[in-house]
Amino acid sequence: MRSFTVLQGLAAPMDRANVDTDLIIPKQFLKSIKRSGFGPNLFDELRYLDQGEPGQDCSGRPVNEDFALNQPRYQGASVLLARENFGCGSSREHAPWALEDYGFRCLIAPSFADIFYNNCFKNGILPIELDAAIVDRLFQQMYANEGYTLTVDLERQVVVTPEGEEIPFEVDAFRKHCLINGLDDIGLTLESADAIRAFESRWQEQSPWLFGTLK
Repeated sequence: MRSFTVLQGLAAPMDRANVDTDLIIPKQFLKSIKRSGFGPNLFDELRYLDQGEPGQDCSGRPVNEDFALNQPRYQGASVLLARENFGCGSSREHAPWALEDYGFRCLIAPSFADIFYNNCFKNGILPIELDAAIVDRLFQQMYANEGYTLTVDLERQVVVTPEGEEIPFEVDAFRKHCLINGLDDIGLTLESADAIRAFESRWQEQSPWLFGTLK
């Protein structure tokens, strides 16, 4: 998993409440569990005018020019501004996979669905909850200023606007540690690899019949 320390990124909008995981990545794309390749199908039903299918080349599909991510001013965005209850619906981990594969490393919203919120941390994405009034102000500033860029400093736990305003946010200390060090569940386990090997060695000596080594 990629580590997250300081991100300076272009902001893009998802200006609607209760965006569910099926809208983030539609159900037909759940057949794959590769974790990669979902970026072109992020918000598929909003980005394109036809129905997408797994393995389809998206480069020639008709696009919805009114959708923000299809507009030139938001190309290359890595910070997504959203409204309340983002990521509700089913618990599919494909949703953060698609967001990360597209290029989003940070999501800012008044609230997130709980399972989606947890899945983001496990996949290198920082979800930040801010007061709805603050999020609304960020939306207004973004719309008014093309190329609106936010700096997200996880170590200091602040979002810095282009004007230099620092907006503090809360994050669980353990999740913060994992993101800064790029540790997903597998990475956390591997930190104890020596202890695991030592335990297995002792257990094999004590109970060899469990390992098929008894003569």
